[in-house]
Amino acid sequence: MDASSLFSIKGKIALVTGGGRGVGEMIAAGFVANGAKVYISSRDAAACEATAAALTAQGPGSCVAIPGDLSKYDDCIALAKEIESREGKLDILVNNSGATWGASLEEYPDAAWNKLLTLNVQRVFTLTQALLPALEKGAAASGSPSRVINVGSVNGIDVPVLPTFAYSASKAALHHLTRHLAGHVGKSITVNALALGPFRSKMMKATLDAFEDALAQSLPMKRIGRPEDVAAAAIWLSGPGGEWVTGTIVPVDGGATVYGEAKL
Repeated sequence: MDASSLFSIKGKIALVTGGGRGVGEMIAAGFVANGAKVYISSRDAAACEATAAALTAQGPGSCVAIPGDLSKYDDCIALAKEIESREGKLDILVNNSGATWGASLEEYPDAAWNKLLTLNVQRVFTLTQALLPALEKGAAASGSPSRVINVGSVNGIDVPVLPTFAYSASKAALHHLTRHLAGHVGKSITVNALALGPFRSKMMKATLDAFEDALAQSLPMKRIGRPEDVAAAAIWLSGPGGEWVTGTIVPVDGGATVYGEAKL
C-alpha cells in the first residue's frame, strides 16, 4: 500500500484533449513526468506539436500530437480511430477541450450557446462514446477500470458573477453528464470530473491579467492554482488509488466553492 504504487500511471496510454496549452498541458506534463504515453489533441497544430516535443524531451514518458478541431463531430471520430489504430486500447481519457464567452446579458449572442454547448458538452459525449471500445480494451488488458476525467469548473457548481452564461451552464451540464455516464460504464470505466478554480491558462488570461491578486486574496488559500495542483488530482483519479471513485465532481479550487467571497 505504498504511495508509489497507489498513484502509479507508468506505462499507461492517455489522451488529453486541449493538451497543447493551459490546463491540458499541465495534466499532460504530469502524466509524462510519471511515465505515461500521452496523446494530446487541439486545434492549434503548432502549439500541439511544440508541447509534445517539449514534454517528450523532459520524459520519462512520451507525448504525441494529433491535432484536430474537437468542436467537429468528424474530427472526434477521426481522433478515436487514430488512437485505436496506433494503440489498440486506451487507459485514460481527459476531456479538457473547451471555450468560454463573456458578454452582457443584453448583448449575449446565440452563437455563444451554439459554440460552447457543442464543444464543452456535446463533443465530450461524442469522443467518449467513440472511444468506449478502446477504453474497454484498456480495462481488459490491465485488469482495472479505464478512466475518463472531464474538466469542469467551479462555475458549474456556484453561480458566477461574471456574465459567462453559456459557459457556466455548459459546465453544470458537463458535471451532470459525468454522473450519467458513470452509471452506464461503471464495471470497466470510471468517469469523474474536476471542477477547477482559477488556473493560468489562455481561457483565464484576461481575467487573471486584470484581477489575479484580488481573486487570489478572495480564496481561502490566497493563491490561484498551480500546474501540480491539477496534475496531482488527475494522477490520483487515473492511478490504482482512484479505482473505486466514479461519478464524482472533485473541486480543485483553493476553496472557492466553500467561501462566499470567491466568485469568478
